[in-house]
Amino acid sequence: MSHPGPRDGDLTVLVKSAGAGDQDAWDELVGRYTNLLWSVARGYRLEQGEAADVVQVAWLRLVEHLPRVRDPERIGGWLVTTVRRECLQVINARRRRGLPVDDKVLAAIPDHGAPIDSELLAREELADMWRAFESVPPRCQRLLRMLMADPAPSYQDVAVALDMPVGSIGPTRARCLGHLRTLLEPGGQPLEAPDE
Repeated sequence: MSHPGPRDGDLTVLVKSAGAGDQDAWDELVGRYTNLLWSVARGYRLEQGEAADVVQVAWLRLVEHLPRVRDPERIGGWLVTTVRRECLQVINARRRRGLPVDDKVLAAIPDHGAPIDSELLAREELADMWRAFESVPPRCQRLLRMLMADPAPSYQDVAVALDMPVGSIGPTRARCLGHLRTLLEPGGQPLEAPDE
C-alpha cells in the first residue's frame, strides 16, 4: 500500500502550473521534495556545502526540464535520481583531487558558546544516537534518513530512491529501528544486517 504524500494535491496540475510560471506551484514542489533530496545527499556523507550544491543542481535541472516533463507523477523519483547522480559526481571529483570523503574537520571546530548542562546532556545523548545510527547497515541508514525527512516522502518515492519494493519498506523500517534500539541499550551489540 502506498504511503500518502505530505500534502495531498494533484501533482500533475502542480507540475504543469509550475512549468507555466506559477510561483505558488513551484514553492509547493520545493516544499514537498527538498527535505527528501537533502536526506539523499546527506546519505552520501557529503559536506554541508556540497549537499546544498547538489540539491540546488537538482532543482536547476528540473527548471530546465519542467516544460518537457511527460509523467509528472514521477517527479519525486526523477529528482532523487538526479541528486544521486550529482552526489556520485561530487564523490568522484573529490577522490580525483585526493580530498577527504567526510566533514570531520568541520565537526572539530570548537564552539565558544557558554556551556549549559542540559544542552551538554542533550548533545551527549544525540552523539550516542548518531554513533548507534552509524553502526546499523548502510541500507538501514539510507532508509531511516529518508523516512525522517520532513515532510515525509511517499513510500513510492522512497522505493524509487532505494530501489526496493514499496511493500518491503515498512517491515524493513521496523527491523532497522529494532536494530537501532538494541544498539542504544546498555551493552548493545551490532546485529546481523536485518535487510541483507
